[in-house]
This record gives sequence, C-alpha cells and structure tokens, in this order.
Amino acid sequence: MQIKLHPTLVEVTQNIIERSQKSRAVYLKRIDEAHHKTVERAHLGCSNLAHAMAPCSAHEKQQLESMQKENIAIVSAYNDMLSAHQPFVTYPSLIKRALSLQGATAQFAGGVPAMCDGVTQSQPGMELSLFSRDTIAMSTAVALSHNMFDGAIMLGVCDKIVPGMFIGAMNFGHLPVVFAPAGPMPSGISNSEKAAIRQDYAQGKVGEDELLKAESASYHSAGTCTFYGTANSNQMLMEIMGLHLPGSSFVNTNTPLRDALTEAAALKLLEFSPLGENYMPIGKLIDEKSLVNAVIGLLATGGSTNHTLHLVAMARSCGIQLTWDDFDALSQMTPLLCKMYPNGSADVNHFHSAGGMAVVIAELLNAGLLHEDVNTIMGKGLSNYLQEPYLDAGELRFKPSSSRSSDSAVISTVAEPFNKEGGLRVLDGNIGRSVIKTSALKEENRIISAPAKVFHSQEALKEAFKRGELEMDFVAVLPYQGPKSNGMPELHGLLPSMGALQDKGFKVAIITDGRMSGASGKVASAIHLCPEAKDGGVIGKIKDGDMITLDCERGVLSVDIDEIVLRNRVLKQPNLSANMHGVGRELFSMMRHSVNSAEEGACTFSIVGEELC
Repeated sequence: MQIKLHPTLVEVTQNIIERSQKSRAVYLKRIDEAHHKTVERAHLGCSNLAHAMAPCSAHEKQQLESMQKENIAIVSAYNDMLSAHQPFVTYPSLIKRALSLQGATAQFAGGVPAMCDGVTQSQPGMELSLFSRDTIAMSTAVALSHNMFDGAIMLGVCDKIVPGMFIGAMNFGHLPVVFAPAGPMPSGISNSEKAAIRQDYAQGKVGEDELLKAESASYHSAGTCTFYGTANSNQMLMEIMGLHLPGSSFVNTNTPLRDALTEAAALKLLEFSPLGENYMPIGKLIDEKSLVNAVIGLLATGGSTNHTLHLVAMARSCGIQLTWDDFDALSQMTPLLCKMYPNGSADVNHFHSAGGMAVVIAELLNAGLLHEDVNTIMGKGLSNYLQEPYLDAGELRFKPSSSRSSDSAVISTVAEPFNKEGGLRVLDGNIGRSVIKTSALKEENRIISAPAKVFHSQEALKEAFKRGELEMDFVAVLPYQGPKSNGMPELHGLLPSMGALQDKGFKVAIITDGRMSGASGKVASAIHLCPEAKDGGVIGKIKDGDMITLDCERGVLSVDIDEIVLRNRVLKQPNLSANMHGVGRELFSMMRHSVNSAEEGACTFSIVGEELC
C-alpha cells in the first residue's frame, strides 16, 4: 500500500527544490561534464601515471596499466589518539584485499586531519574545531585531485570529519562514494553517572583523581564514544541518507562483523562504477529528498545541534539550499522517537540492541514522515534499510529486521512518542535567530524569563560560580563566540556549573553566538545566534540586568528593552587579540575573515553556482 506523505514533508521538500533549482542545475551539469566512461587514469600522461604507480606491487601495476578495472581511493581520518578513528588502522588492507579479489585496485589517496573535541573542550585548540571541517573538505579534495580514481571510500566518524569528507566528496560528485564507520566502543559507566561526577567536581565535592577515574571508565577503549552527540549523529545521518550499509552504523568496532561490513562497503563501489550499467555518483545519489530525510532523522533521534550548521553546509556543497526554517517546520511534524544520552540514560549500544536505525526508519516510513523513493548504495528505495547484517559461516548476509523496538524506553513509536515534536527548535526575536536543543529539556525549563549576566568567556562564568556569585535565576549571555570572533568553539565547559545551579532549583539558561557540545541539552541553550556580536548583533549590546525571555514553546528569544534604546546602545567589543595566536590559530585567520553566518552553515566556501542565483 502506498503511504501518504505528511503534507509538511511534501511542502518543505518542494520549497527546497524550488529555491535550489538554479544552483542544483549548475552542480548536476558539472557532474555530467566531469564523467568519463573510461577509467580516470586513462586520461593521464605516461609520466603522471608512472608517478602514481611507482610504489605499487608488480601485480597492482599490471592491473593499473590494463585500464580495464576500477582504482578506488581510500581517504581516512585515521590517527591513534582518537578512539573513534584508531580502528581505521586495519581498514586499508581489508579494502585492498576485497577489491583485489574482484580484479580492482585501491590506493590510500590521503589522510585528513581529525581533532577530538573531547580533548580540546575548554582548551584553546577548540577554536580550530569548526574550521577543521572545511580544512577536511579541502584535504579530501587534495586526496582525490590526482584523477586516478573511479570511486572513493571515506573512513571517518567524528564531529567535523564526516561533514568535511562529505563536502569534499561532493566536489567530486561524478564519482561513486561510500562511507564506512569504525563503530562504537562497548558501554562503560553510564553517561548520567559521568555527568553527575562532573557536576560534583565543579562544586568541589570530588577531586581530580575521582573525576579522571570516572572519565576513563566512560572513554575506555577503541571505538566511538557511546553517548549520542555529534559523532554518532553523523553515523545516523550517513545511514538514513543511504551512504552506509544497512544496520552498520553502530556495530561495535574490532569485531568480525565490523570487518565484513567494511569489505562489503568497498565492493559496493564496483556496483556503481562509471564503467558499468548502474553508474550512480554520489552527487546524484544525494538529492533534496535525501537531505530532508537527514533532517528528519536528526529530529526524530534527538541528534546534535551542530548539524544545524553541518547539514546546511553539506547541502550547499551539492547545490541544495537548506535553511533553518526548514529545520523548524520539519521539527513541528516530527515526533521524538529516541531517548539516548543526553536526553535519556541509554547509549548507542542500547539503541542498536533495541532495533536501532531499522526500527526508526520503519516507524517514520510507515507514518509518511520520510521519503522512500531515494537513491542509496543498496539501490533505489529507503526500504532497503529495513534489514540487518549478520555473519553466516563467516559470510556477510542481511535479513529483514524487526519493525518494532525491543526496548520502548529507548526507541518508542510514532503513535506514542517521547515528544510530539522533534528535538530542535529555531528561536527568533529582537536578539536575533538561534537554535536550541529541546529533547533533553524538562517542561519547567522550556520557558525562562530572567535577568542577563554577561560573560566574555566560559572561564569567567566558572570563576563567578566558584565565588558563589551565581546563586540566582539568570540567563548567561556569552557574546563574541561566533565564527568571525574566535572560530565558534563549543562551550561545553559551562554545563557542569549551569547544570548544578539548575539542580538547586534556579531558573538558568544560556544565550551565545558560539556552539554547545553535541552531547548538551539539559540547560536551555540558545546557540548559533545570528547575527553574531562581531557582525553587530544585538547579543553584543546586552548588559547585566537586562530581562531576557527564552520561550521554546512559542519559539521566541527577546530582550525586554525599548527598541530605540537598544538601537542606540554602543557595542563594546572585548579585546580578542589573545584568540588570534597560539595552537595554530594564526593559520586560520583567513577563515575568520571569510566565514559566513551560522545560519548559512558557517562556511568558508561559496555555494555552487552562487554567482547565478
């Protein structure tokens, strides 16, 4: 039976298609012009080819010289400091072996930088974090620029890495591309227990030894961190957009099933090869419907606020114009189906055991809340993702998945959701426009009216907390944290102090033109504020004592000041010179100068065909 699509889904998708018509047409034309029906390396000169083959084995050289079979690029974010990316150390050999058995070759085309926000939280290096996304995109482009490749496999997991690889890959949109994850680490101590110890430490109840012991019990092995932050939101997105194999996003790392899925992902590239009849480049596989599905997946699972930046930027890279208004409209029709930390006690391993992505996709498809008629690496149709992988005598197989959750406390139903709306909202008012994560907010914390207290760093707020100066209702205002000021760092260091105050019964909230962690949400936080203070935004004019209203129900963010008075207030910019140097920040100065607004994706590149739009 044909499922009738929700009218808002149809309307938002059509709006995106119409506003993207010119830029998308330019992008698709460029893909068609770049496509060759022969192997890419056939267009290289002999000297070019000799350089590219020089380190290969005699057998590989013979295969490459024959010009008959595909050569696949491996682009990896491997390093052995990040738990999520350390498992990639073995992937190239697995991929090369699987492709070699089919007569194809693979080369490690390039690595991309992969910084860990968990390491840089509250550190100066966090000011490089957001800009690392576009650096990764450029690094991906450099890796693919040799015109040696007929497809690519992207090995990345964490916060800026998958969006950056996606953007880079879309600039080679004529190539088939798949993404392969590393999988989560096994569960450690509960995320709620870890958060409680962080708050106890902020209040001086426990020392560093106990805090480090708890943190190490949570982040304890190779694999992705298990809370549902940006890294695991990335994995959800890649699966619901059809760029992962079904059911593969949350299979634990360093297991036989994980290895089999990696090999199978590489072989998918041969099915969509430019040399075959089923050619499907990533630039055509992903379209407006794919991106709408991604937004709905994010909303239904309570995913990371960082993707209100990343998905906008990812869409721009293939000529599609996605806006915050699209997020907001879709949020009001999308039920919240999942409870994973920070909006629940479960982690992604519990989510996967409860049925994972297949259950979420089935629920949404059956309610007419997803586009089924999309391209995926499994072929046409998102219903291809209603199956799960398993090993049968060492061979990878797929079987129909259950359409019902085995744990209703982790994955619910459209009929009985955890909330009738999605986990994100857009707030608007005389302060500007911002986004807020609502999935982890209790009802009593969704509407707050309180005086402002202005801080120009998270350290200043933490010091005030330690001095006992914040025992009151207030809204913490942190201006000059936007991309043009200091690179838009995550301000995760605010949360233990603010969370402790909230637990004491005070009504508190945060307003900033910076970001919060993808694992945040307990304290109402209006973030990504546009225009940012550096652009003359009202947030830079707010003073201590100004009354602020933050209303998640009505979507309002305002300061109670007469319009004329507010207009005549003078911006007082703090001294930002200390943010311009150290830990490599000097090298990113050109990005601070060229970056656009958070609402536009905080991009340092132009939208495809922008000059025609």
